[in-house]
Amino acid sequence: MEVTKEKFLELVKTYQLDSLEKVKKAYALAEYLHKDQFRESGEEYINHPLNVAYILAEMHADSDTLCAALLHDTLEDTKITKEEIEENFNSDVANLVDGVTKLAKMNFATKEEQNLANTRKIITGLSNDVRIIIIKLADRLHNMRTLQYKRAFKQKENSLETLELFVPLAYSLGAYRIKSELEDLSLKYLKPGVYKQIAQKQELIAEHSMPFLQEMLLKIQEILTCNGVNSEIKIRTKNIYGIYKKLEEGYKLSNIHDLLALKIMVDELYDCYISLGLIHHLYHPMNSKFKDYICNPKTNMYQSLHTTVFGPNGELVQTQIRTYEMDKIASFGLTSYFDIESDDARVKMQKALKDKFQFFTSLVDIDSTFKNNRDFVREVKKEVFADKVYVYTPKGEVIELPKGSTVIDFAYKIHSDIGNTMIGAIVNDADVPLSYVLQNKDRVKVITDKLISTPKKEWESIAQTSLARRKIREVLKSN
Repeated sequence: MEVTKEKFLELVKTYQLDSLEKVKKAYALAEYLHKDQFRESGEEYINHPLNVAYILAEMHADSDTLCAALLHDTLEDTKITKEEIEENFNSDVANLVDGVTKLAKMNFATKEEQNLANTRKIITGLSNDVRIIIIKLADRLHNMRTLQYKRAFKQKENSLETLELFVPLAYSLGAYRIKSELEDLSLKYLKPGVYKQIAQKQELIAEHSMPFLQEMLLKIQEILTCNGVNSEIKIRTKNIYGIYKKLEEGYKLSNIHDLLALKIMVDELYDCYISLGLIHHLYHPMNSKFKDYICNPKTNMYQSLHTTVFGPNGELVQTQIRTYEMDKIASFGLTSYFDIESDDARVKMQKALKDKFQFFTSLVDIDSTFKNNRDFVREVKKEVFADKVYVYTPKGEVIELPKGSTVIDFAYKIHSDIGNTMIGAIVNDADVPLSYVLQNKDRVKVITDKLISTPKKEWESIAQTSLARRKIREVLKSN
């Protein structure tokens, strides 16, 4: 779809009518500043910030975010200053534009040093204002959508950076819709043959499956309606990159249980569980493939019931059951607060980031521990963006840790006092050494002795997280 100024303003008008003049002013300024600038496609440069702002308007972003999106390249590519943006709008818009602006080349000896510093600036922007990252994600999404105009080397370089940095950021914030599109676009340029092959298979599977999925959809809708549950049901096929990852892990296409899914949205939380029972009445569930992410949400706020059932002709079909609000969060993650908490979205997003997202605590700790940009980026990729394990406390709380973490890392993640007084651990009702490497779904109980408050020196080499290592060093140095 071609995005025009008129379409963009019509979209803004549907939810930000009071701020329309302010957004128009930002567009007019951006259009003036980017006059006579063109993209590699040959189109006027203003089309890029316009598309970025449109992506954000689809999320119902606030007016400051939209203005910053329209102006996001002006500090870097034009002569306007941060002070002038603040004077024309406000300090929030100026700070957002400054937050997404790359650091100047003249400040660095090499291109690599500049890239590392900019990567750090993007990631740590979360601490100041999460909207900086949201604008960067929209910016990267539009750049990836128009990547065909770049040289082959640049296409691969951008795609690799997208998978290593922007996809994990989108996932961490729960923005699945952006994450999935970025993944597919990256694979398209990194492995075009594989992408095309899987896309063709995906299309064939969707075509083959449509009749029985429609049959299931109508039956489920009928039984829910008859039992007083209002619902909306959509058919979903796993994204191309998701299929690729499963195939890389050794799965056969026929064994990917969430390849096909029915997404069922209902009004209230209790309707989710009523729907689950009714669906199991119609179709036998595969017990090993049931997950309750409502009682135990993912660490990026995702909530849903997942149950894989035997559909017509023995076809495995995953059904995802959630409320409409849960679905909004599932699609947009933290950015759903733009819509849910429209009056105070920025403050609520920042609070949720600190209170509910475990990766953010790790990020802040790594930022305070590593002054060198290279070390910072390396540690973030190792701890925050790498594969995770999810384990349970004795109270059933889910704790997120990087894959390879030990009981020591778990203890310090809970609280430094627990780590410092730890004398043993029980995992899944069995005694384990403190060097035990945690596995998904482990139930972990740490045994402590308050008379002991000194960790052992060897723990530092066993620990995998920077938090645990730092806490151990601090205590050892003070004794």
